[in-house]
Amino acid sequence: MSSYPIVTPVVIQGGMGAGISDWRLARAVSRLGQLGVVSGTALDHILARRLQHGDPGRHMRHALDHFPVPAMAERILQEYFIPGGKRPGASYKTLAMHSKESSPELQELCIVANFVEVFLAREGHDNPVGINYLEKVQMPHLPSLYGAMLAGVEYVLMGAGIPLKIPGVLDQLAKHESASYDLYVTGAQPGDDCTMTFTPRDIYSSNPVPGDMPPLKRPKFLAIIASNTLATTMVKKANGKVDGFVIEGPTAGGHNAPPRGKLELNAAGEPIYGERDHVDLAKIRELGLPFWLAGEYGHPERVKDALAAGAAGVQVGTAFAFCAESGLRLDYRQALIDKAIAGQAAVFTDPLASPTGFPFKVAQLAGTLSDPAIHAARPRICDLGFLREAYRTPDGKIDYRCPGEPATVYVSKGGKLENTVGRKCLCNALVANIGLAQIRNGKHIEQGLITSGDDLKAIPQFLTAGQNTYTAENVVEKLLRAVKPQAEISDCATACAWRSDFPALNSAARSSFPR
Repeated sequence: MSSYPIVTPVVIQGGMGAGISDWRLARAVSRLGQLGVVSGTALDHILARRLQHGDPGRHMRHALDHFPVPAMAERILQEYFIPGGKRPGASYKTLAMHSKESSPELQELCIVANFVEVFLAREGHDNPVGINYLEKVQMPHLPSLYGAMLAGVEYVLMGAGIPLKIPGVLDQLAKHESASYDLYVTGAQPGDDCTMTFTPRDIYSSNPVPGDMPPLKRPKFLAIIASNTLATTMVKKANGKVDGFVIEGPTAGGHNAPPRGKLELNAAGEPIYGERDHVDLAKIRELGLPFWLAGEYGHPERVKDALAAGAAGVQVGTAFAFCAESGLRLDYRQALIDKAIAGQAAVFTDPLASPTGFPFKVAQLAGTLSDPAIHAARPRICDLGFLREAYRTPDGKIDYRCPGEPATVYVSKGGKLENTVGRKCLCNALVANIGLAQIRNGKHIEQGLITSGDDLKAIPQFLTAGQNTYTAENVVEKLLRAVKPQAEISDCATACAWRSDFPALNSAARSSFPR
């Protein structure tokens, strides 16, 4: 496959975690001249588990060979790599959960894992690659960002919160300088120390490295937002440059922003979104930054609509989540494609599933945690802890709790019992979605919980007659054919070249976006 130069991408491939948007998918999309994005969620666990499987194909070890601090890479290999893979039925090693003061070993794993994923996504072409993080998963942010930057990541996308301090963090890390980030702590009092700090130079002072610290480029920062207020807040109050926005509607997969105002549910039990939840694109355009629209934009005509509204393009997740290069388990992927073909695909916006309290979209599939019986049979265990809440204890210390842990434990930490109702362990379920399910006591296997946008039903548009699989290239080609007549397209290189003359891409956005 050829590699084509990227300008401002029309299509951003959504960063779907954990591991759905892996290095294979991001590399495939970036090679086509659009923006491939890896998910930054739980990459430390994912790398450790891939190594415990024996690293088939030697991809992880190949990337580790290029890590700029060889001693760190070697320690991780010694700790997690199992030649030939772990025995069937054996559990994965349990890692410490992140905290405000994560151990040096956990921080090292986080740095290296983010490096590995971005390095592999960038290999074999010269086009940019992005990485996606959730603001609500704060504790791994600093080492994760640094690891991705060591690998040359060129875009950082972040949603599920208000990431006002990330632009400044990127500025500091690009200079290998110490970066700080305030952890949100429930009940924190004035004077409490809630600041996390990461100092890159400590890595190099404690590890022998060949040569000086590698020069780093500050990646562009795209905030994923769902309201005009948040867009304006990011522009006015962020501690560094915001380079653009992804405007995500409530039909997008994963976590959705809660409806504004009092929560009301429809007859099916899903949150009701109204006029207050619609983004005024005229006001967004006034900010003078490029933006991409997301949430059921995986259609040729919707790409046209976005460009006509002044957007730089669209972010598409669901279409890529079920393509051949996706990290989603083959059995899950194929079962949901078959449901879409049969017109039986269904997605439920669950107001309770996520420990974060945000609505979470769940594809309905037998054998997964979308089945109430499967969920009820799972013991309440919280041992990955990415969505834990930091809170202030009565004696002024910081501790952690999760509505998905045993209810009695959660309540003993000051949590409200009603907050545990309907909560699911997204951390274990999302890792199970990519074939890395934890096995407990040699018999209990964690089951997946598949998230998808409402566009799951539209997947058949990417299939050729008689086929039930498709590729990332099929998606990109289909979406870009909306921009010019089909007869004028010879290949993706031609499609990519059109981006420089989209009349709908307003001049202010085009001139302000760094190329």
